[in-house]
Amino acid sequence: MSDKDKRNEQLMKAIRAVHSMIENDDIEKHRQSQDHIGKLLGMEKQVSYERAAVGEIPGEWVRPNHRHTNRHIILYCHGGGYFTGSLQYARTLTAKLAVNTGMDVFSFNYRLAPEHPWPAALIDGEAVWDHLMYQGFGSRDIILAGDSAGGNLALTLTLKLKEEGRRLPLGLVLMSPWTDLTLSGKSHQNKADMDPVLNRPYLDKAVAYYAEGQDLQNPLISPLFGDFSGFPPVYIQCGTNEVLLDDSVNLCKKLCRSGVLCRLDRYTGMWHVFQMSPFKKAYDAMEQIGDFIFDLCR
Repeated sequence: MSDKDKRNEQLMKAIRAVHSMIENDDIEKHRQSQDHIGKLLGMEKQVSYERAAVGEIPGEWVRPNHRHTNRHIILYCHGGGYFTGSLQYARTLTAKLAVNTGMDVFSFNYRLAPEHPWPAALIDGEAVWDHLMYQGFGSRDIILAGDSAGGNLALTLTLKLKEEGRRLPLGLVLMSPWTDLTLSGKSHQNKADMDPVLNRPYLDKAVAYYAEGQDLQNPLISPLFGDFSGFPPVYIQCGTNEVLLDDSVNLCKKLCRSGVLCRLDRYTGMWHVFQMSPFKKAYDAMEQIGDFIFDLCR
């Protein structure tokens, strides 16, 4: 094993240890632990946070403190398997997005399972989208982004808008998106021993909480099975050591077959939503997201 591989193995052990401290069979304690991590890692001095609820949906604007553009914004959907996660936890990503793009980012707390199973999160996502429209933003002013289950929500929201014959966002940015709740990808088996963040019991629980009794091949639950014709450009990032690797790879293949401009970057040795971590490769990945968004907005 090379020195580089040894360093990466040590890093994954550290990530596994952190996540073992967060995970808890008590959902409320799990959620609280994530919020605590968000407070520790999301305190970016280059941004400010402004509360902005949409009806009963808590939200916030993450704004760069430096001079920046107001012409385009990012609507961010947080991850967490649809039963954990919050805008607080997502600050580990939304702050970096704001800094790297020079854009305001709107993040929100959609309702979580098992208290509020599908389609509650999708309904909340569309309510936030509608709110932004009422605020005077056009669909082409918005880049829709998300990680993990938030990537799922970004995709299903876009599919829902398409289904309703509405205008779609300028583009999508997805970090380790969860696209297939049938869990059929081969990476669930061949990456199981490598992924320091996700495992099959966690995902089985998430599916049961969010979509028990539903048709898991419904594109508004598993967007991998959707019709992507007419979709805007999509940028996907994932790690080669995550069980959801095939969720990203198969999505990219289907998007390309549908004639959609799609870019997929696979980061060697990285894990699920590695962009949250405070190290160079994560910051480099966020810079690539910034470059993609800049190209979209030209």
